[in-house]
Amino acid sequence: MAESVTIDELTMTEEELDKLAYTKKKYLTPKEIAAYVLVNFGQKNLSQFVDAFKEFFMIQFLKLNTTAYANINLFASIYDAVDDTISGLIIDRTRTRWGRIKPFFILPLPLWLIGGYMMFSAPDISSKGKVVWSAVAIVIYGLGMSYFNAWNLMIYNITPNTDERDSLITITKFFELFGTWIPSLVPVFVTLLPKMNENISMRSIYSGFARFMLILAAVFAIFGCFNMRERVPLMSREEMKETSVLESLKNIVTNRPLIAVILANFFNSFKAVGGSSESYFWLNNTGSLMNATICGLFTGIPNYIMVPVAAKMVKKWGARMTSIIAGLFGFVAYTAVFLIGYHPFGQTFADHRILNLIWVIFGLTICGLPNKILNVSGQIVTAEALDYMEWKHGLRNEALVTTVQGYFTKLATSVTGWLSGMVLTWINYVPLTDSVGNAVPQTDPKMLNGIWAVFCILPALARGLYGVSFILYPIHGKLQQQMIVELADKRAQRIAEQETISSHAGENDGE
Repeated sequence: MAESVTIDELTMTEEELDKLAYTKKKYLTPKEIAAYVLVNFGQKNLSQFVDAFKEFFMIQFLKLNTTAYANINLFASIYDAVDDTISGLIIDRTRTRWGRIKPFFILPLPLWLIGGYMMFSAPDISSKGKVVWSAVAIVIYGLGMSYFNAWNLMIYNITPNTDERDSLITITKFFELFGTWIPSLVPVFVTLLPKMNENISMRSIYSGFARFMLILAAVFAIFGCFNMRERVPLMSREEMKETSVLESLKNIVTNRPLIAVILANFFNSFKAVGGSSESYFWLNNTGSLMNATICGLFTGIPNYIMVPVAAKMVKKWGARMTSIIAGLFGFVAYTAVFLIGYHPFGQTFADHRILNLIWVIFGLTICGLPNKILNVSGQIVTAEALDYMEWKHGLRNEALVTTVQGYFTKLATSVTGWLSGMVLTWINYVPLTDSVGNAVPQTDPKMLNGIWAVFCILPALARGLYGVSFILYPIHGKLQQQMIVELADKRAQRIAEQETISSHAGENDGE
C-alpha cells in the first residue's frame, strides 16, 4: 500500500519497462500467504501473553521482589543488546540452500521453548533461587528470540512486488487481531476456574496457557519454514565479504528514513510500561481481572475495521503521513482519558461499577483506534527504509538493521522494564494472596492513582513522540517514485547477472 507509481507518468524506455515488469508479477500462493499469516499469528499470541503476564506472574505468584524483577530486566536487556549484534551479523551473512532466513525458524526453537516454559513455572525453591531461575529463564528466552525473530525479515524477501508485499502486511495485520483474543481469555479462566474448583489455582492456569501458546507458536513456525520462499535477490557471499561491518553500519547511520523509523520505535517502546501495568489495574483499580476480558471484547472490535482503514489511509496519504496522524491522535486520546480518570461516576470505581466500566471501555477503545493503523504503516515504512538502503548502497542488511533497531528498542526496554518494576516499588505495591495463593485486590488510593498514571501517561507520550518522529521521514512523493523505478532496474540487473553465473556453472558441470 505504498504510494503507487503510475508508469505512464514516468519517462521510461521499453527496456526499462521490461526490467520493471518482474516487480509487478504475482508471486505468492495461497498456501504461502497462509504460512506467513500462521507464523505471525502464533508469535502474536505468544508475545501478547508474555508481555501482558510475565511481570504479573513473577511478582504475584513467584513472589519476586519488585526491585529484583526490575534489575533482572535491566540485566537481560543489556545482554540482549550484545547478543543481538552477534545474531544480526550472523543472519545477514547466512547463505544456505534453504535460504538466508528459513534456518532460523527451526534452530533457535528449543531455546525460546525452554525459556518460555521456565518463565511461567514456579519451583519450590528459596527466594534467591527464584531470582536466579527467573534471570536464566528471561535470558534463555531472549537468546532464542534474538535468532528466531529473523522470521520477521521474511516480509522483506518473500516477494519483489511492493504492492504484493504491502497487501500481505495488511492481510497479516487483520488476522493478527485474532492473536489478541486467546490471551484476552486468560483473565476469565483465572477468575472463574478457581471459584469452580478450589484445587485449581491462578498460578497453574497461567502456566497452562503459557505452555499451550509456546507449542502453538512452535508448530506454526515449523509449518512456515517448509512453506515459504525467499525471492528478493541478495548480494552473494563474496560480495558480502567485500562489505565490512563498519561500512554496513555507516550505511545504516546515514539512512535518514531508517533513523526516523528507529527513533519512532524507540519512543513507542515506552508504551510497554502501560501494558505491563494492565493486570495490576484490572485487579486492583476495578476489583476483578475478568474486567480485562470484558473490556477486550469491545476494544478489540474496532481493530477489524481499522486494518482496511489503515490500508486506505496509506494508499491516500502514504505511510509517513498516516503514522504522523495516528501517533498524534493516540497522544490526545490517552491524555484526555487520563485527565477524566477511571471512575468519573462516583468517588471510587465501586460507587457506580457498571457506569465506570463502560466509561473505561469507551475510553480505551478510542485510545486503541491507532493501534492497527500504526501496525500496518509501521511495517510499511520499515520496508521502505530497507528499499532505500538497497537503492542507495546496493545491499540489504535487514538483520543488521534489526540489530541497530534492537539497540534502541533494548535501551527503551531496559528503561521500561526497570521502570515498570520500580514504579511498583515507589507506590509500595505488595502482592496480596489468599490461602490458596490467588491474587487479592488492594484499595490504597495513592497506589491506585499511581497505577492509573502509569497505565495512561507513558502510552500517551509514546504515541505522541512516535508521530512527531516521522516528520524526519523523507520517503514520499517524487522521491518514492524515483526510488521504486530505479531499484527495480538494479534488481533486474542483479537477477540477470546471477542467472548468467548459474548458466555458466551448469555448462562447466556438464563438461
